[in-house]
Amino acid sequence: MDVKSMCNSLSHGGPDDEGMYLADHGRLCFGHRRLSLLDLSPLGHQPMADSQQRYWLVFNGEIYNFLELKNQLISKGHTFKSTSDTEVILAAYEQWGTESFKLFNGMFAFALYDSEKQEVFLVRDSAGIKPLYYHIDAEGELIFASEVKAFMEVDSNWEQNPDWRLLLLCFGHIPEPYTTLKGVQSLVKGTYLQFDLNAKRVKNIVQFRELGFKEIKIKDKKEAIKLIQEKLRAAVERHLISDAPIGLFLSGGIDSSLLTLIAAERVKDQLHTLSVTFAEESFSEQEYQQAVISQINCKHNYCSIGKTDLESNLNTIISAYDQPSNDGINSWFISKCAYDNGLKAVLSGLGSDEVFGGYPSFDRMNTLYKIKNLPASVLALSKYIPSGPLQRISWMQIKEPIGLYLTLRGLCTLEEASKLSGLSRPEVINKLNNLNFSPFQNNLPKEQAASWLEFNMYMQNQLLKDSDYMSMQHALELRVPFLDQEFLDTVFSIDTELLYGHKGIPKQLLIDAFKDIMPEKIWNRKKMGFSFPFQKWFGNIEQLRTGISRTMAGKNLLQSFDQGKTHWSKLWAYYLSENFNI
Repeated sequence: MDVKSMCNSLSHGGPDDEGMYLADHGRLCFGHRRLSLLDLSPLGHQPMADSQQRYWLVFNGEIYNFLELKNQLISKGHTFKSTSDTEVILAAYEQWGTESFKLFNGMFAFALYDSEKQEVFLVRDSAGIKPLYYHIDAEGELIFASEVKAFMEVDSNWEQNPDWRLLLLCFGHIPEPYTTLKGVQSLVKGTYLQFDLNAKRVKNIVQFRELGFKEIKIKDKKEAIKLIQEKLRAAVERHLISDAPIGLFLSGGIDSSLLTLIAAERVKDQLHTLSVTFAEESFSEQEYQQAVISQINCKHNYCSIGKTDLESNLNTIISAYDQPSNDGINSWFISKCAYDNGLKAVLSGLGSDEVFGGYPSFDRMNTLYKIKNLPASVLALSKYIPSGPLQRISWMQIKEPIGLYLTLRGLCTLEEASKLSGLSRPEVINKLNNLNFSPFQNNLPKEQAASWLEFNMYMQNQLLKDSDYMSMQHALELRVPFLDQEFLDTVFSIDTELLYGHKGIPKQLLIDAFKDIMPEKIWNRKKMGFSFPFQKWFGNIEQLRTGISRTMAGKNLLQSFDQGKTHWSKLWAYYLSENFNI
């Protein structure tokens, strides 16, 4: 197996160093590409071993509480050569075994080899921020990588997942654990896979940590506000630790503005901030970005983007996708902006809407709960409703959580998915009903159900994946303080009535916690989101029109788009379904 070729395919995300470790006459091989952020010296080189060379590690990500763990380990007699968090993972495993995995607060995907026990552990963080894919072949060989495209270096004729196009058209992404390749799947977040090298089999898959609502401990608003202030400030401080240049994305919305203001409290020198601007005035958020910039000491860079930038970079952007998605273009541009300005890591406000109730789904869930128990025959009649969004009710025929999610966020209606995929409606329903997702507890309180869907499906499968491979494409690490483990544990222990209760302003509790530092014009306005003028740009890009109009279904979709009846994201997903090169 050519592990070197797999590493080469990942070089964009790790341009600073390369390492290989071969054991037992080729029986095991680890490869690594490094993006240096902590301990930039050769002491941070990977694969890394402990002092006795019993344990070997390849690691992608950051352990934000590594300094606290390091002090604990030093008190127990461990010594360290480097200042990297990688060495702390090795020492922690040596000290506590698999129990150490639940102690790590960070974003991580790593493989650890125990040469004495002849076992390999694949481990992924509890929020699923960092991707980790694996495959076990017919001979019992375990193959893993941080991008799906790396598997094509093992076999350029790797068989495709026959349903990936349907999944893309329905969801707007390929939902975990599925990928575009047959037999290649995501490791479930917060789990470790234990593989026996002698027996060539999976010995165990264990969930060591699960994020979500459990025991409600906080019912007092003052206590909740105090803890949110304390835990978010601590999370931002942890996420700012770096030996390389780091900055923040500043869109002008609540979340990025808040992180910027908190970071400015912690950074003594000038803070690096970035924003995107457009010629289209209705998409400009400079007024809100400036409201934050005027309050802090920062070095701010604006990146101006227009339709010609999209046209000239279109093929490069498409090749940057590890998995196709109807999102991600905006992340590619802002990541390029960060790279062009010399940054190696950036903080993003991703994750706040999912836990604090920033999406319309938190209000719509009440209606969905009322209609979800209607007979399937009644739900099927929704295809006759003139309104496209309301036609999505027909997805409620599908089992939960898929039916609920597609009704809230489905890219296409059931009827459209059938036409664009070339499958009959019953075939689409049957394929979706046979999908295997994370367990969903039926009849959760409506706000908790909305949070679960947004957190475990939309954010997990679209926002995090798109952000990761688009940032790594520019050798940039994206950090998300709102998904800090300690912070999430606090938020998920707040009474949901307190967490989601508001008087017309979503994320009221988060806003109340930081009204003293956040300008009113930032939080007291209509939510915009990080969006580009794609609806205007897409119709005038010849490459897209040609790629879509090869089929009758595509021609009809294009005509609908030209008439203003179809959103650009549906057009983009269909283009990728027909033209994406796996």
